[in-house]
Amino acid sequence: MDEIVVIDLFGEEFRFKPDNQVENPDQVAQYLKNYIKEAEGLFSNKISGKNKIAVLLLAAMNLSKDFHELKMQHTELEKEIDYRMSSLIEKIDKGIK
Repeated sequence: MDEIVVIDLFGEEFRFKPDNQVENPDQVAQYLKNYIKEAEGLFSNKISGKNKIAVLLLAAMNLSKDFHELKMQHTELEKEIDYRMSSLIEKIDKGIK
């Protein structure tokens, strides 16, 4: 993938080249911008240099929290699928005997 993604943060353009595992890099960048916009909304005054760091940190924390919640949900889903598969295999084994 030779695509360069450009993201504008606080009036500055940042360019990055995503690796081949990123299917939709523009969408990933847009997610980040949405988290930053949400964090900016919590600051009532003009964003200064120091506040930019605070906004980015808040956005990163919110993104991390959401990622953690999704990871926990995924783990629970894996456990549920494993339990159901084991139960079905046990029923199939009983039916064969």
